[in-house]
Amino acid sequence: MLIVQDKLISEEIIEEEFLCNLSACKGACCWEGDFGAPLEKEELDFLEKAYDEVKPYLTEAGKKAIEEQGLFGYNYKHKEFATTLIEEAACAYITYEENGTAKCGIEKAYEAGKTDFKKPISCHLYPIRIRKKQNMAFEALTYDVWDICSAACELGKKEKLPIYKFLKDALIRKYGAEFYKELEQAVKVWKEG
Repeated sequence: MLIVQDKLISEEIIEEEFLCNLSACKGACCWEGDFGAPLEKEELDFLEKAYDEVKPYLTEAGKKAIEEQGLFGYNYKHKEFATTLIEEAACAYITYEENGTAKCGIEKAYEAGKTDFKKPISCHLYPIRIRKKQNMAFEALTYDVWDICSAACELGKKEKLPIYKFLKDALIRKYGAEFYKELEQAVKVWKEG
């Protein structure tokens, strides 16, 4: 484990290589799994305020799921809020490109200039997951290994792209440029030591 600021970072984030390969997986992380994308508390406010701007970019099934279940739900297993699901499978905020690749409807609204929120940070940071303990003052960043991402692992190895470098923009969005700079310095020291 590396410690940067008050974050514990698993060695896998430094050692493992990863590069999303949407041509292979078609965005399966948006429709696979048994719970929605984890949401931070401030993201709940965003969804409440910006849903009217996001709604036109969603599928009919997604809009229906949100109308019936709400903008988000609570994942009791992980003790966190999460995006609503369509029939306990796909994220309600899913949309599809012409080639059948899944994309986030929130991100499509962002790209169209309708909102300044790109997408949930848990999606932007994937395959990193943030674990928080209520009685501890730190967060742990771990690598979430999922078989649907095998093509991303292969492409990452081919390109020699460690997870932390693949997710540079997302890590800066979450923790700031100074955090990322300190992370790079910690990785350098760790590899030398």
